[in-house]
Amino acid sequence: MGSNGDIVGTRYKEFKEMIDYLETNKEISLKIVADDNLKKVLLLSAASYFEDEIKDIILSFVEKNSGNNLIIISFVKNKAVERQYHTYFDWSARNANRFFSLFGDGFKDQASEDVKDNSELEKSIRAFLEIGNLRNELVHGNFAVFPIEKTVEEIYDLYRLAHQFINYLSSKLT
Repeated sequence: MGSNGDIVGTRYKEFKEMIDYLETNKEISLKIVADDNLKKVLLLSAASYFEDEIKDIILSFVEKNSGNNLIIISFVKNKAVERQYHTYFDWSARNANRFFSLFGDGFKDQASEDVKDNSELEKSIRAFLEIGNLRNELVHGNFAVFPIEKTVEEIYDLYRLAHQFINYLSSKLT
């Protein structure tokens, strides 16, 4: 899990402690406000973490397969990675086929077979895409009033479930 360890898990634990403290001290109004804001922060934290992980996986793949050719690495980083992440996926889809196809038909076919043979991987991809889709709705909607129907726990559960997809990509590409 990247160089930041499980920073999202750490944030989740901190958020839970704050919410529990407010509830224990009967600060219900503050608990509601905190919970609403913490859901948004946790969602953005998870989405940002996954973006960094996938970009790192892609760049590691390019480094390895180009023999650390700095010209190729720079080109891919500048033209295919920076500011391109959100184009990799069809966020409202229930599969990662758009992303898989970026690596060619052979990779897409193999990855699709892997998903078909592994229901946990399929669930992980759906969790990952749900996080990305909710993130897009949040940042492109009216952030201050955007309602997130999920609880902090449900967002954290999606994050934890989505990790299998990241681990899968890392094992396939690096």
